[in-house]
Amino acid sequence: MTRRREISIAVAIAVLYLVLAIAAPGFFSRDNFADLFLGNFPVLLAAMGATLVILAGEIDISIGSVFAICGVFAGICAVSGVPLAANVLLTCAAGAALGAVNGALVAYARLPSIVVTLATMVALREGLRWATEGAWVQNLPSSFQWLGLGQSSYPVVALGLTLALQAGLAWGSRHVSALRSVYATGSDAEAARLAGIDTARVKWAVFAAAGLFTGLAAFLNAVRFNQIPSNAGIGLEMKVIAAVVVGGAAIGGGRGSFGGTLLGVILLASVGPALVFLGVTSYWERALHGVIVLAAVGIDALAARRGQGFASGAQQPEANLAGARQ
Repeated sequence: MTRRREISIAVAIAVLYLVLAIAAPGFFSRDNFADLFLGNFPVLLAAMGATLVILAGEIDISIGSVFAICGVFAGICAVSGVPLAANVLLTCAAGAALGAVNGALVAYARLPSIVVTLATMVALREGLRWATEGAWVQNLPSSFQWLGLGQSSYPVVALGLTLALQAGLAWGSRHVSALRSVYATGSDAEAARLAGIDTARVKWAVFAAAGLFTGLAAFLNAVRFNQIPSNAGIGLEMKVIAAVVVGGAAIGGGRGSFGGTLLGVILLASVGPALVFLGVTSYWERALHGVIVLAAVGIDALAARRGQGFASGAQQPEANLAGARQ
């Protein structure tokens, strides 16, 4: 199922790009692809963590708020004179800590993840607004901006780092037992527990990992600008979750891939610029995103019903045979 979804998304991207090659070849300029990547690599980084959470059978809608807090935190650290290397570690740690709070409430307090992360999404956003009074972080030192704003090669560096992390997770999901336990937990938590997997720890860990990836995304995004907004990340959670679902991850957990998430991000990120180059108002972008997500969920539901039909059909002859023997 996951492999078929990846192939179908790849075909959809190829068709879209073929149409653009014919109708709007300007889409394929170097500057456009650079802007496309720089505008969406934070989505991909955050989506890596969200993929882990969804694979474990949970959901995290506080990603945008964590992204905003980590960006402001990175800026405050920079203004305070924290070295760049220490800053990135502290920012990632801050994101992991916020994610770990969500994870603890879900895994150990056994609260529904949708309720927990909805509450933390609002609480963190409003807490940040109160703490900053809406002000942006300004007067960032050149040492902080050296990595992003001061380097023309930054897109290449960011792309290499992002794809390396993506490839590492894709490889680990097949060969590392800790990542395989995430799939097992999402497929059947009780069966995983009976098999010796600490499912509570797995769920706590995926939320902490999601926070870490979001913190890294916030830091790498922050170094690109002269100032850091306190209202960043609004709507980021919807982009991230949509990309993961379109990429083939089952919202109930246990199925999905990091390659599919990458393709989901590429497809959804390409829709807006494609509309602009095709002369269609960009207001249709979110509507098309919604249609794509609904189509993905509908295909999953149809496939699940067919699977149940085949399963019941296979069991029926066995039942008839048992009755005949009696």
